[in-house]
Amino acid sequence: MARAAAEQLRLADVVQSWLGRPVLVIGDAMLDEWRFADSDRLCREAPAPVLTLRRRISAAGGAANTAVNIATLGGRSVLVAPVGADAAGDELHDCLDRAGVWDRTVSQPGRPTPVKRRMLAGDQILLREDSGDPDDPLSDLGVDCLLTALDCASAELRAASGGEKPTLVVCDYGLGALPAPVRAWLVEHRDLYATVALDAHDLADWRGLAPTVVTPSFAEATRLLARAGVVGPTTSPAPADPAGTATTGGHELHLEHPEVDPADGPSELTVGMAPGEAGMRRTDGPTGEPTPGESRVAMTRDGLSVTGTGVTVNAEIGAGVDRAVLAESRLAELRAHTGAAVVAVTLDTEGAVVGGIDGEPARSHTTPVPASHTVGAGDAYLAAMTLALAADAPLSTAAQLAQLAATSTVAGTGTCVCRREDLLAALGRPTLDGRQVLVDTGHLAEIVAGHRRAGRSIVFTNGCFDVLHRGHVRYLEQARALGDLLVVAVNSDGSVRRLKGADRPVNPIEDRAALLAALTCVDHVVVFEEDSPAALIEAVRPDVYVKGGDYPPELVPEAPLVHRLGGQVRTLGYVPDRSTSAIIDRIRAYGQEGLTGAEAGPTAPAPEVETSGATGADAPPLTGKAP
Repeated sequence: MARAAAEQLRLADVVQSWLGRPVLVIGDAMLDEWRFADSDRLCREAPAPVLTLRRRISAAGGAANTAVNIATLGGRSVLVAPVGADAAGDELHDCLDRAGVWDRTVSQPGRPTPVKRRMLAGDQILLREDSGDPDDPLSDLGVDCLLTALDCASAELRAASGGEKPTLVVCDYGLGALPAPVRAWLVEHRDLYATVALDAHDLADWRGLAPTVVTPSFAEATRLLARAGVVGPTTSPAPADPAGTATTGGHELHLEHPEVDPADGPSELTVGMAPGEAGMRRTDGPTGEPTPGESRVAMTRDGLSVTGTGVTVNAEIGAGVDRAVLAESRLAELRAHTGAAVVAVTLDTEGAVVGGIDGEPARSHTTPVPASHTVGAGDAYLAAMTLALAADAPLSTAAQLAQLAATSTVAGTGTCVCRREDLLAALGRPTLDGRQVLVDTGHLAEIVAGHRRAGRSIVFTNGCFDVLHRGHVRYLEQARALGDLLVVAVNSDGSVRRLKGADRPVNPIEDRAALLAALTCVDHVVVFEEDSPAALIEAVRPDVYVKGGDYPPELVPEAPLVHRLGGQVRTLGYVPDRSTSAIIDRIRAYGQEGLTGAEAGPTAPAPEVETSGATGADAPPLTGKAP
């Protein structure tokens, strides 16, 4: 449990570290419209349901939703995209404003804002209507305006972040927002951006960009390999027999490349097990028909084949194809053909496979949910992956956070948006008004410095807080009233054992820290391993240091250090008849009721009392031990 808590804290620290990270998003922005209806009968004219509209909501979609996710996850998000001068464009601007995205979109009169309208009944999507012609190109003036906005937004972000190079996210969904001149500008000015993330339906259009990470779907990755004519596990073609069988990572894959001119569109690639090979297992994937406009891939109900626009993964040739195994075997080719350092192949309800230049591929998983719950989950995945890599997180950590961000957004119907507080809550790290409550010692000084720059006074206290009771709560409320925010340092389990004996703590550090973080009077909780809080006091430099007790502040062992740092020391009295020792004694007494003296045995000695919130009778010796 302690190891899991440490891992969650490490991931939460990454989320904390990307706060304010400058990110420029460019690409195809659209509006998602959701119409929720009731239906209890069929119409007389046709075997179709009669719908009664109950609710309508709008949300940012495509590149706009990626920008929204970056903002809600804590990044500084700027969107550059063409948007129509129409009602849908107005709604999209409102969505961006509400999310705190810097709206640097370019109005395109005469070119409508792309809209995806979904009609639902009983949480089931009945139909989707798309408007906005993807073949309607930007005018020359529109391209010039877009390039100007891109240049200005890049400079604006860099200036706002003190000269730091911003991160770039490219969302190319084939709707015409990224014509050749814009792609050429981005390739030419690649060095303006520290981290570049690319999500494109057609990755072949972005040769030369050298992205940090690409996040293709399984269909998009397969299409790229088909167009490149790749049949082996590396950039050089593997030996193939006349039937087109190639050896890949110990598995024989049967590849078929229909004779189609690449200029006419992506070739179709059929992938399956070679006859007689049973190295890959059959998988049961999602059901449903593919959506050609989105180049998605879907597995048929019989679980034998997966199809999509320009792609057919055929499992009828042999035992079946595990998409994760297949994607993992092709990571090297995908990196070679995209120039990306990291490739993350998303697999819908099966999670993702992520690989970089060094290290083993990472495999993440998710739980299948209704299709109406997953719209935009890929945008949340892309946003979290980008922010984590921009914050120099290890690839395995970035993959974990990206999958968690996508998974935590699919609880209900609608366009998925992951908020920073939702991600931290999924990691077991509660937040208060958007602030992370449980923090790591390595980031505590930075967090406190931010509060101090904002003019807030810092109150600091420490203790074991083993069995949280009314005395503790009263003590912490009084401490919080002495300043603008309260930082509570809590002793680790090992520290408590050294201070109070082998039978303590009663509650592990995960529980003690979580309960303290849940108190509204507590702003930040930090766990420390040492027996004395001296190192934390030096890092925090509190304006007020608080101890529990009825003795003068000058007798507090930490007082000389606090005074040297420019702070003051306060002692707070106890709540009568409230102490951890008394609670433990009562529990032990109850456990022995009804037993004979021989059965009960000797009464266990009462453990050393806590110094915070204890009764007057429990007042501790003046050692520097915390409550």
